[in-house]
Amino acid sequence: MGLFDFLSNEGEKTPVQPQQSAAGAGGATDFFGNPTPTTSTATGDTYTVVSGDSLSKIAKNHYGDAAKWHQIYEANKATIGSNPDLIEVGQVLTLPSN
Repeated sequence: MGLFDFLSNEGEKTPVQPQQSAAGAGGATDFFGNPTPTTSTATGDTYTVVSGDSLSKIAKNHYGDAAKWHQIYEANKATIGSNPDLIEVGQVLTLPSN
C-alpha cells in the first residue's frame, strides 16, 4: 500500500504503526534497532567501550568535563587494571553519578 493508496482509500483511516524492536518498548536503541551501549542501573550508568574511546573522551561525553576521567577510573580499577590508558573494546564500565 503506497501513500496515494492510503490517501484515496476511504475504508481505512489509520496509518500502520511501526513494530516494536527486540529490545522492547522501554529499551533504548540506535537508528538500526541495536541496543545502545549505555544503560541505567541503580548505582549509576554503565558504558561499553568502543574503538577510539579513552577515559577522558567518555568523561567528556557523560559528564561534560574530560578532567573527570579519574572518577571513571576509580570506579573501574578492577576492570581496567593499573594503567588507565589501557581500556579495551567491549569492557563494560560503571559511570558513577556526578
